[in-house]
Amino acid sequence: MHRQDSQDSPLFGEEDDNFRLKKSNIRHPLASFFHLFFRTSAILVYVLCDVLSGRFIACMVTIILLLSCDFWTVKNVSGRLLVGLRWWNQVDEDGRSRWVFESRKSDGVNKTSSAESRVFWLGLTVCPIFWVIFFFSTIFSLNIKWLAVVIMGLVLQWANLYGYVRCKVGGKSSLRKMAKTYISGQIFKQAMKETEKT
Repeated sequence: MHRQDSQDSPLFGEEDDNFRLKKSNIRHPLASFFHLFFRTSAILVYVLCDVLSGRFIACMVTIILLLSCDFWTVKNVSGRLLVGLRWWNQVDEDGRSRWVFESRKSDGVNKTSSAESRVFWLGLTVCPIFWVIFFFSTIFSLNIKWLAVVIMGLVLQWANLYGYVRCKVGGKSSLRKMAKTYISGQIFKQAMKETEKT
């Protein structure tokens, strides 16, 4: 594993054309299943809690356990197997907290498959959006008893998303650079469309 090397695994559906046919199958079906299972189960239990059970504490504990299992699974298993990325926090001897982001160096044997990459990034990006929706619906409906559960869902899901995006693109400066490049590219495309119309 090489630190801050962000050029090796596909991001958000990118794929290497040379390996498209060869690596289109899911090589780690169990990791792919559990990558999606815990996070979708937590969302389903939250949505169906009043229908399935009227007991708030039982639902809250179930959701928190599912979110915790999801956080551990994504951070320690599926990220390494599906896209070759991992991150963690390390406390130095002087008490400073330091974040470490790694990406697997690619060689012909360890190429990640595009199907696994799509499963990983889709699950990692879509599920936190549900927790944002739940947060605002909890506040607007004044259903404050669920606020702690929703905040936990937000924090755990966004922490993994942030960690893996940092693994992929590098440090904070790279994130800013990537955002500026994307925005300037979109502005350029829009300007080109406008000039073509005239």
